[in-house]
Amino acid sequence: MSQKLLETINYPSDLRELSITDLPIVAKELREFIIDVVATKEGHLGASLGVIELTIALHYCFNTPEDLLVWDVGHQAYGHKILTGRKNIFDTNRQLGGISGFPKRTESSYDTFGVGHSSTSISAALGMAIASKLQGKNKHHIAVIGDASIASGMAFEALNHAGDTNTNLLVILNDNAIGIDPSVGALKDYLTRIKSSRNDIEQHNIFEALNFDYSGPIDGHNFDELLRELERLKTVKGPKFLHVITTKGKGLRQAEENQVKYHAPGKFDKVSGDVLPKAKSNYTKFQDVFGKTVVELARQNKRIVGITPAMLTGSSLKFMLDEFPERTFDVGIAEQHAVTLAAGMVAEGLIPYCNIYSTFLQRAYDQVIHDVALQNLPVIFCLDRAGLVGQDGATHHGAFDIAYLRCIPNLIVFAPRNEIELRNILYTAQLGIQNPIAIRYPRGKGKLENWQLPFQKIEIGKGVVLKEGKDLAILSVGTMANNVTEALNLVKDSSTIAHYDLRFVEPLDQELILSVLNKFDQIITIEDGTVNGGFGSVISEFAHKQKYKGDIHILGIPHEFIHHGTTDELQKQCGIDINSLVSLFENHL
Repeated sequence: MSQKLLETINYPSDLRELSITDLPIVAKELREFIIDVVATKEGHLGASLGVIELTIALHYCFNTPEDLLVWDVGHQAYGHKILTGRKNIFDTNRQLGGISGFPKRTESSYDTFGVGHSSTSISAALGMAIASKLQGKNKHHIAVIGDASIASGMAFEALNHAGDTNTNLLVILNDNAIGIDPSVGALKDYLTRIKSSRNDIEQHNIFEALNFDYSGPIDGHNFDELLRELERLKTVKGPKFLHVITTKGKGLRQAEENQVKYHAPGKFDKVSGDVLPKAKSNYTKFQDVFGKTVVELARQNKRIVGITPAMLTGSSLKFMLDEFPERTFDVGIAEQHAVTLAAGMVAEGLIPYCNIYSTFLQRAYDQVIHDVALQNLPVIFCLDRAGLVGQDGATHHGAFDIAYLRCIPNLIVFAPRNEIELRNILYTAQLGIQNPIAIRYPRGKGKLENWQLPFQKIEIGKGVVLKEGKDLAILSVGTMANNVTEALNLVKDSSTIAHYDLRFVEPLDQELILSVLNKFDQIITIEDGTVNGGFGSVISEFAHKQKYKGDIHILGIPHEFIHHGTTDELQKQCGIDINSLVSLFENHL
C-alpha cells in the first residue's frame, strides 16, 4: 500500500516541497483525516472542511510562521493545526491535557494569535503589520475571517483603521454565508449580490471605498484560482482584501446539506456521515428550558421579544423564531448592539429576553453598565453557558459573570439551581420588575424530568433553606446546589450540615445570611464561577461588615484560566465535583 502524501507532511516546509498537482490529493487526504478523528473524538467539523484548499494554499504560498497567519474564531483551523506539527497528536484535540480546539500561542509558533471569540483577526493582524513596519521587518500578515464574523463591529473598526494605513495586510473573507446559524444582516445581503454578479461587479465596492485593494470573488476550492491570486497579492503594496467563496462542510454530503447540525455534530459514522444516535434522555437542556418557556410566555404577553447575537440554535431562541419570527431578532455577532438594542426596546415598552452566552456578554460590558443599568432599564439578560462549559475551554467558560455583574448598581443577578427555578424566574422577570436582571444557567441537561409545572412567582432577593443543620453551613448558588445535595447524601453523617441556596447574588438575602452568621462558626460557599470577586466574596464581604468571627471557606473556579476537558474533569480539577465535596465536608465535621 503506497504512502499517503499527508503522511509525509509534518510542517508547511514539507508541503512546499510538493508540486502544485499534488495539492488536490493532500486536500482529499486532509479532509479524510479530519473526518476520521472528529467522527469519534467530536469537535467542530463543517468550518474546517470548508477551508481545506484555502489552508493548504496559504501555507504553500506564504512562508509561515515567518509570515503571520491569523485565523478568526478558530473553528476553521483544524487543517492548519494538522499541517503545522500537530498531526500525530490531533486525536487529543479538546481532550484534557491535549491540544486546544482553537489556535493558541503557547501551543505552536504557527498559532500567531489566540482566537476563541470572533471578529478579532483583522485587529490582531493589523497590529502585527504595524509592528513589523515600525521594526523594519519585511513579512506578510494574513487575517482569515468568516462572513458571519466580519459583520461584527470590531471587524468594521479594524477595516476602517487598516484602510488608512499602508501596512502589508491581507484580509481574506471566507464567505460561506453561515457562521453557526445562517448569516444575517445587510452586509450578508451585499455579499450575496456580489457573488450573484461575479462577472459584473460594480467598479467600487464597500471594501474599495475603505482603501483596500479588492479582488474576487474567487472559488475557494479551486487551487489554480487561489494560488494565482495569492501569488499576485504578495506583490501588491498596502492593505488588500480577497473575497473567497467556500462551502461549509465541503467533502461530506451531510455536512454540506445540514450546515447548522454539522458545525459540531458530535460523534458520527465516518463512512456514511450520519450522526450516531445518542442515548435517549428524559432530561432537558437548560437552553431548551429557556427557549420553550419564553415561547410559552410570549403567547401570553405580546410585548415579549427575543434577541440573540448569532446564537439562535445554541440559545434555543429558534423556538421563538419558528412561532414568532417578527418578534425574534438575530443581530449577528454583535453583542454590544444586542444589549443596547434591548435597552432601546425597553425604553419604548417592550420586554426583551436578551440571550447571550456568559463569555460573550463580556464583549458588551460597557453597554450593560451605561445603556442598561445606569438608566435602570429592565432588560432580561439570559446568560447561557455560565460556569464551566467543557471542551471549548478557556475562551468559552462562563467563569467571570458573577464577579463582573455583581458590582453593577441596579442589576439583579440570579442563578437557578434547576429547571423549575429557571422557568419561574423567566416568568417573574416579565411581571413588571423595575430593574434589569441577569439570569445565569449552565450548558447541558438538568436533572428533572417534570419541569413544565404551573408558573410561580419568585420573590426577588430571597434564598431558600434546602437542609437544616447546626455545625456547618453550606451556601451555594446555581446548579452547584445539586453537587452539594448529592455530596451530602454520601457523607457518613450529614445530619449536622445545613444547606442554603441563596439564588440571588444581588440583591443578597441579608436576613437569611444574618441568621447563618449568628448560628454557625463554619461556612463553606460554593459556586461555578471565579472565587475572586464572586459569590463567596459577596458572603465574605457581608460577614466582615457584621464582624463575623467564624471561618469562611470559598470554593469555586480558582484564579487562573481553566483549559479544556469534560465538565466533570474540570469540576474535579477545581475541587467542586461531588467526591471532592464529600471529602471536604467530612473534614470540616
